Amino acid sequence: MSCQNNSTTKTTETAATKTVEKTVPVQWVTYKAKNNPTGKNIVLVTGDEEYRSEEAMPQLAKILTQHHGFDCTVLFAQNPEKLGTIDPNYSFNIPGLEKLANADLMVLFTRFRALPNEQMQHIDNYLSAGKPLMAIRTATHAFNFKDTTHQYQHYGFNYKGEKTDWNLGFGKLVLGESWYKHHGHHKHQSTRGIIADGAENHPITNGIENGAIWGPTDVYGIRMPMPNTQSIILGQTINRAGEYDKADSFYGLRETDTEVATITGKGEKTYNPNASMPPVAWTKNYQIPNGKSGMSFTTTIGSATDMVDEDVRRLMVNATFHLLGMEVPAKANVDLIGKYTPSAYQFHDDAHWTSKNLQVADYVE
Repeated sequence: MSCQNNSTTKTTETAATKTVEKTVPVQWVTYKAKNNPTGKNIVLVTGDEEYRSEEAMPQLAKILTQHHGFDCTVLFAQNPEKLGTIDPNYSFNIPGLEKLANADLMVLFTRFRALPNEQMQHIDNYLSAGKPLMAIRTATHAFNFKDTTHQYQHYGFNYKGEKTDWNLGFGKLVLGESWYKHHGHHKHQSTRGIIADGAENHPITNGIENGAIWGPTDVYGIRMPMPNTQSIILGQTINRAGEYDKADSFYGLRETDTEVATITGKGEKTYNPNASMPPVAWTKNYQIPNGKSGMSFTTTIGSATDMVDEDVRRLMVNATFHLLGMEVPAKANVDLIGKYTPSAYQFHDDAHWTSKNLQVADYVE
């Protein structure tokens, strides 16, 4: 695998002087496969404040590149005044979205972004062409436009305007669901994936044993039924063992936890989360107005810490092959590439990101 970046240095010379102008910072990272017989190109778009998409997606990109021969480009949220520095809290800029024009697959892992018109245009063009999309966790509420005059306000997660086809925004129209609620107890219950009835032989489940998928994030609530969708994995809510430990990347949750929850919520809102298990992974045939039809795959399990689980990674890799119209491996290689120590999912203030000073170039290999 070779890794390319978009930095440039310009040198000018005269007889007496030599001036090296400031290097343009790396704003996205492209992982090039040593052998890409299909020529497939995947663009992974990050930008969420909580679930560490900026850590998860470079790892997924490297797995898809090194193990499966796809070229992958990863994009990051950045403040225009500090280009090259990853800032998940900055919701208004993701450089490189123009690369979607040549993408065969988009992987979207964003939360409440309010991107400018020119950047949203690239996403709209991609979806209008009916190209395949993988959406992860907070992508159900990928966009949020408080400016009601914004050209793409209808993409907003809670849109209820004149464009009735876009009711509840991008998530509802393209994926099948927008942000609704936490189904399990956030940070106190985890998710175990159960293969849905009728999906036992679906290629996206190849190599995944029933109940093997696990992640420390909780199950999201889904309003059923979702038209034009097929449930692949259902989310069983699991109680954690031991005391809550905020310093632990897994918040005291462990894959060895096996107690199926029979209660969650508080007071009058108490209920049995497993009386009806919502899907945590599903496919949908989508079509935006005046666009071509396409397929999306959504998984609400998929935070950086969720991806420690081998079968969470296999779910994403399998979905990649399926969305690209390729034969899904019987048991795809999803071994981690290099050191992967994901951060606990949580929100951070701006001072945290300033101190962390995480650079896009840090992901260049």
